[in-house]
Amino acid sequence: MFIATLDGIFKYSDLPEEYEPYVQFKATIDKRELKQSDEIAILNIAGTSTHHVLFLDAYKNTAEIEKELKDADAKINHTTLKIIGGHL
Repeated sequence: MFIATLDGIFKYSDLPEEYEPYVQFKATIDKRELKQSDEIAILNIAGTSTHHVLFLDAYKNTAEIEKELKDADAKINHTTLKIIGGHL
């Protein structure tokens, strides 16, 4: 199992260019139209060269995020979970 740690939480309008491909990919999978005001958490998946994208308005609680990551064979670290929980 991989560990997911927070790279950052950004408004889509302020998203660093390096994360854009990951966000576009996730938006396509979720059939989501991106808005400049979308709040997005970017998680770094340790031991890989990839990131996991969370559109924060799509979750009611951190348990939903933990389940999504478990399905992706990842576990979110405690500090990251607390920070994201504060944004939900």
